[in-house]
Parts: sequence; structure tokens; C-alpha cells
Amino acid sequence: MKKTLILLAILVLIILGLGIYKFNFIDDDIYNGNGIQINLHDGVYTIGGQKVALKNGISEVEAAPGSASKIVTKYFGNDIVGDFDNDGREDLAFLLTQETGGSGVFYYAVALLDRVDGKVGSEAVFLGDRIAPQTTELKENNILVVNYADRKVGESFAVVPSVGKSLYLKLDPTAHQFREVIKSF
Repeated sequence: MKKTLILLAILVLIILGLGIYKFNFIDDDIYNGNGIQINLHDGVYTIGGQKVALKNGISEVEAAPGSASKIVTKYFGNDIVGDFDNDGREDLAFLLTQETGGSGVFYYAVALLDRVDGKVGSEAVFLGDRIAPQTTELKENNILVVNYADRKVGESFAVVPSVGKSLYLKLDPTAHQFREVIKSF
């Protein structure tokens, strides 16, 4: 009995140690050949016609010149790798959030395209305000599927999102823009 408890304690310590290691040492940053840290999500994206440049996964700009109010755009997650522009190179799609100084948290889907001449950010696709993102998947023909929970039509934003939704997107490589794919039944 005593040996079993000791073995169980050692196993728990090993699992905790691996979790702490992963949390502290493995992140979304890599280093280039010159030892400079690069965040995999950094790039320039277009949200509502405005260019937003992420640096270390975040952008913070004044809402208006001289304003104390800020527009904060952040990397959220749900990374998915795929060749969205069909050029034979792996691209990255993920979600961003944007807070514009009010109570809303707006969610967007974007892609960072790996082009021969460098990384190119896409135009953002609006998903919703204060939604609950779930999973992001890659289907046949490089269709990006973003799954999330939203509210019923007319419900207050104070209500917890409970309606499952899926948005099917295909990238227009020329415009650097996702287009919604209507799924036929």
C-alpha cells in the first residue's frame, strides 16, 4: 500500500512537472537565425478597412488622436495550418479579438499567408461580439470551419452564448480575403 502511494505521488509530480515545463518554456515564439525572437502570429491584417499590425501577438492604438481610449487587438488562438492559397506553402489561420473601448469583444478569423516574398496577413472575417469560440477545423479543398456559440436573435449580450454555429470559409488568394462558403444540403 505504501509503495503504491509513493509511486502515485511520483507520477503526479512528473505530470505536474511536464505541465509546468510546457507552460513556461513552450510557446508561440521562435527564434530566427540571428537569435531574434519572432511571434508566429505577427503580421498586418485588415479589420473593417483598417490595417492592424500585430507585434508579439498584440496591437494597441489610440481610438482617436490624443484619446486615452485604445483599440486593442490580440491573438486569441484556435490555430490551424493549411495551404489556404494553394501555393504549396503552409499558411496559418487563427482567431483575433478586438476591443474598441466599449463593452464588446469582437472576434475575427484571419490567415497569415506564407508567400515567397514574405508573410502576408489577410482581411479579417467578423464572427461576432462576445461569442464563445469552440474549434477551428480544416476540411477538404482548404475550407476553414470556425465553430462557436452565439446567442439567439434578440437575446441580450448578458446572456451566455448557447447557440452552436459554424462558418465555412474559403480564401480568395488574390484579394487575401476569406469568403463564406454556403454549405449545400
